[in-house]
Amino acid sequence: MATFSTWLFCFFSLLLLSHNIIQLEASHQVDETLETLEASSTPIIHHRTAYHFQPPKNWMNDPNAPMLYKGHYHFFYQYNPKGAQWGNIVWAHSTSTDLVNWTPHESAIWPSQPADIKGCWSGSATILPDGKPVILYTGVNPQNQQVQNLAVPKNLSDPYLIEWVKFTKNPIMAPTESNRINASSFRDPTTAWLGPDKRWRVIVGSKRNRRGLAILYKSKDFVHWIKTQHPLHSAKDNGMWECPDFFPVSIASNVGVETSVVGPKAKHVLKLSLDDTKHDYYTVGSYDIEKDVYTPDEGSVESDLGLRYDYGKFYASKTFFDSAKNRRILWGWINESSSARDDVKKGWSGVQAIPRTLWLDKSKKQLIQWPISEIEKLRVNQVRWTSKVLKGGSVIEVTGITAAQADVETTFKITGLERAEVFDSSWTNPQILCSKKGALVKGGLGPFGLKVLASKGLEEYTAVFFRIFKGNNNKYVVLMCSDQSRSSLNSNNDKTNYGAFLNVDPVHETLSLRSLIDHSIVESFGGEGKVCITPRVYPTLAVDSVAHLYAFNYGAQDVQITGLSAWSMKKAKIN
Repeated sequence: MATFSTWLFCFFSLLLLSHNIIQLEASHQVDETLETLEASSTPIIHHRTAYHFQPPKNWMNDPNAPMLYKGHYHFFYQYNPKGAQWGNIVWAHSTSTDLVNWTPHESAIWPSQPADIKGCWSGSATILPDGKPVILYTGVNPQNQQVQNLAVPKNLSDPYLIEWVKFTKNPIMAPTESNRINASSFRDPTTAWLGPDKRWRVIVGSKRNRRGLAILYKSKDFVHWIKTQHPLHSAKDNGMWECPDFFPVSIASNVGVETSVVGPKAKHVLKLSLDDTKHDYYTVGSYDIEKDVYTPDEGSVESDLGLRYDYGKFYASKTFFDSAKNRRILWGWINESSSARDDVKKGWSGVQAIPRTLWLDKSKKQLIQWPISEIEKLRVNQVRWTSKVLKGGSVIEVTGITAAQADVETTFKITGLERAEVFDSSWTNPQILCSKKGALVKGGLGPFGLKVLASKGLEEYTAVFFRIFKGNNNKYVVLMCSDQSRSSLNSNNDKTNYGAFLNVDPVHETLSLRSLIDHSIVESFGGEGKVCITPRVYPTLAVDSVAHLYAFNYGAQDVQITGLSAWSMKKAKIN
């Protein structure tokens, strides 16, 4: 294989690109009506997060090219340096040694070439076998065509990778008249993987009509890429596939594996971000490296009605392999529930979820996610309940912690299952079910759980809870909900309820809930990470020191809390 320096300086001439491209379709757009609004001179701080990643001000969206290099974690992200709405996008850049505390650097990539002069959009990093990092990213050219570009570090001895150099012959992948790629729907290249044939492979998200496409390219040298005759995978009625991610997971342990691993000891995951609904979904399946075809396991649902990383606000996610700790780490953008006008006024928009470790569940049918262990070093002032009965209709306050900035782990013991409501087989959409059966709707077993970011008089709260139904064949259905309907007295906020069915047997398994509460975000993990739900909320009363935390049960049957541990969380150093 040629050395990387050879790639940089010894290039074959690339063919000129045809401008006779398939008609463009609208995609990312700036709302010009917001540009005249005046932003706050000082960003509003009482809803800003204390330990979730966000820049000091302005707009942030997709996580880009996370990686570990010379002992430093690198995180790039889509950023507007000029305001709190989408536009003027550059690649902002921060580094960390622990994924908790972050140091900002100058922007790494910004429009400067014909191949990206109208936009530097999302992409991924690949660590080559000799340890050198490479970035592939989407650029927008003067004709508004989406193309794929290459950038490399200027100084490989710099652990902070401050400066990046673009390939002078960009783009390296582009729509042409012959390949018939949709020039307005061709973006977000993945981390590349190396096959046993010594060919690199990468996929780029696209669509043809309503069919989502993972367009596959191959390369011998990471510079010259050839589109294959067929996509890695496609699915009807999905629309545009943004930010695809494709990676292996071990079937034998929770340990992460490097992106190029294939074989009988691994399954593969394909994650897609649906531009139409702004939801991420994934399937678990098999990858035929000889045919370069991915096949989801039988029974997989190829839409956002299937498996999702997160059933709340979580989009454009990206994983990377952490070689220092042999784990796969997931990043995801949490977009806003506040209005675009309010975003401009407060001076910022967007936050990243806490990085999550990700592995294959023992059933081999879904993934498990859990906050990285490093976040626990922010815990202080633990409060513990060893056992407490939540009687039907009860609300009990959890005191002694900073309720607006907390980490809470709770386990429940379920008895009286004969009092569970009968599950209606027509209830196929858990989000709709959580909307119909919100936190105030009394049931047999449930709702029970937590009221977080709550005001003293409960005029405001976000409820994270479970309901248990009796299904067929003496089996039970567990529903996990996050109810935002009373999260704020501000009527301009999105207060959509979220929900998912949780694959836990309440007869034989412990039912658990962990919630990371951080002023305007609540990340909740049910069933030890089988289901995750994240809303953004903007209370007007339950802010900072006057926010409260409650455990509650509005079901007819008593529920026992077998353990509750709650911690106040220290503020992380972020940018």
